[in-house]
Amino acid sequence: MSVVASFDPLLEPFSLRHLTLRNRLVSTSHEPAYAEEGMPKDRYRLYHREKARGGVALTMIGGSAVVARDSPPAFGNLLLYRDDIVPWLRRLTDDVHEAGAAVMCQVTHLGRRTSSFSGDWLPLVYPSPLKEPAHRSFPKAAEGWDLDRITDDYVSAALRCRDAGLDGIELQHYGHLLDAFLSPATNHRADGLGGSLEQRMAFPRRVLRAVREAVGPRLLVGVRMSMDEDVEGGLRRVEATEALRAYVADGRLDFLSLIKGTIESDASLARVIPSMGTPSAPFLDFAGEVRREIDIPVMHAGRISDVATARHAVRDGLLDLVGMTRPQMADPYLVRKLESGDEDRIRPCVGANYCLDAIYDSGDAKCVHNPATGREQTLTHVITPRPETARKAVVVGAGPAGLEAARVLGELGHRVVVLEAGHAPGGQVLLAAASPRRRDLVGIVDWRVSEAKHFDVEFRYGVYAEAADVLAEHPDLVIVATGGRPHRDFLTDGSDLVVDTWDVMDGSARPRGDVLVYDDNGAEPAHDAAELLARGGARVELVTPDRVLAPGVGSMSSPGYLAAYAEHGVQVTLALRLRRVHRQDGRLVAHLSSDYAGVGQQRIVDTVVVEQGTVPNDGLYHDLVPGSVNLGEVDQSALLAGRPQTVSTNPDGAYQLFRVGDAVASRNIHAAVYDALRLCLAT
Repeated sequence: MSVVASFDPLLEPFSLRHLTLRNRLVSTSHEPAYAEEGMPKDRYRLYHREKARGGVALTMIGGSAVVARDSPPAFGNLLLYRDDIVPWLRRLTDDVHEAGAAVMCQVTHLGRRTSSFSGDWLPLVYPSPLKEPAHRSFPKAAEGWDLDRITDDYVSAALRCRDAGLDGIELQHYGHLLDAFLSPATNHRADGLGGSLEQRMAFPRRVLRAVREAVGPRLLVGVRMSMDEDVEGGLRRVEATEALRAYVADGRLDFLSLIKGTIESDASLARVIPSMGTPSAPFLDFAGEVRREIDIPVMHAGRISDVATARHAVRDGLLDLVGMTRPQMADPYLVRKLESGDEDRIRPCVGANYCLDAIYDSGDAKCVHNPATGREQTLTHVITPRPETARKAVVVGAGPAGLEAARVLGELGHRVVVLEAGHAPGGQVLLAAASPRRRDLVGIVDWRVSEAKHFDVEFRYGVYAEAADVLAEHPDLVIVATGGRPHRDFLTDGSDLVVDTWDVMDGSARPRGDVLVYDDNGAEPAHDAAELLARGGARVELVTPDRVLAPGVGSMSSPGYLAAYAEHGVQVTLALRLRRVHRQDGRLVAHLSSDYAGVGQQRIVDTVVVEQGTVPNDGLYHDLVPGSVNLGEVDQSALLAGRPQTVSTNPDGAYQLFRVGDAVASRNIHAAVYDALRLCLAT
């Protein structure tokens, strides 16, 4: 450990009663949806083990692990109501302990925050029969026998955690069942469990007492609780603090994991878990105020994305433990790098919230620019150099795929040169980062350039590489990462009259007046352009052939666009397809039709902006194919197994040739980086 690091307040041990944590950094409870059949099997276990090896003090598993069958999983939750979870939890716990970290599990009944149309199709229960916006569920009002059963379910779940050797549990107390009884916004009962604060907190206190009495003193019991729902008619700070003090006075609680806000809708959830383009650590001062009023340790996670902010939180007494959950998905070795004095080499969390959005989009959590997270069974976070196999590699293109290829090849010990046509690295990331709310994406580029330079990767900018330029380097390996170019040729007429979203984002087009933005992609690019134009004063109509708006933009990112559209009067039109464009009297006529009814419409506007993804910029690749050993072929079985590429179909070939990212097909940042990582790791 460096001298500087030894005085870092983040690296000071901390005691939660009898449990000594090795530092102040925590991965708070969250659900990555890595469970298999509701069990934390190998994938789940290895994900948490990696963070323990990376130095975290405490990793919290089972974000919203459910205690009962009428709390069916909404996003891959662990099933704590099953006895067969205990050995899986035990194996995970043993691995985390062996790596020097503590482990706890969040325990909950989801209440209405799930669906009746899954699992066992049992009716959902809640204090009052109020519809839940996010999952559109309609619960019944919990009856006395429901609450008796659910109390027993909490106890049984807690005992399973204890029997598995966990260090503690955390009861979820925001957005689910327990807090719904406490909040006047969701508890409209007229019996002894509604009305006054004392009556509203009766059921949560009953559960806490029952759990503590069952598990005994050795298992730590905490609560993750909203200390101010920040909504009209909801639970506010004064009552929340009074309730928490009552919980503590009962002798039931060992720590508070603090939340501010509610999670009943996409808009409120996005405020609780802020994305890029929002202020850093927006609730940190609030957490410090609450900490000064209570007598138990406080932890908090909420866009504390950098070490400097985390250090401030501990040094200035705002928190006892700092949750850096998303940052440790980006870099599970964050603490080890801090200990070794390599703080500048920590892979940054850019706040894209792809980790959350990907759960609903593709079934599990993914870091937007660390594809090894959640794939620890097949990919490594720590690259071991192999200088004895060093080769000369040429990477063409310095977008996310090319930069990842250069970083990995350089760290392995290869001699790498990057040829980039532009005058700066970044590719399409720079276009996305031109949106003020998404400017933090540039961290994906900056970190890779910095890392590549650690391994003597050479960058040459302003080189529009042709085959001769590549061959002049006498490469053993060529990675073509030339990206794509905007697809504008889908129109039957008028493609020369439209501009694309790249034109808007790079500033070469700044349309005014009436602008039609046509989105046949469904991801962020059209919405970045529409927002930028609307904020600049244009009158924008966003048209899409899809039956829903932005199907490729997740619930954590969409609220920012929707807020901008509401503020600036952007009109949204669904289920119309742009067919052609022609000029008339100095303006443009956009011809639209419905896929469903064949009905035609027209819009007369000043500018039409189109977005339909990209087509591969693959001319160089095809020029290089004839001289390659493998003729560009990828052995997909070897790729997926992490084995070297050994295809040799051209005896006269002089180099291996591969392409990655959008040079293959129009995809996203994660796909581009994943392409490069898994290909190059085995090279």
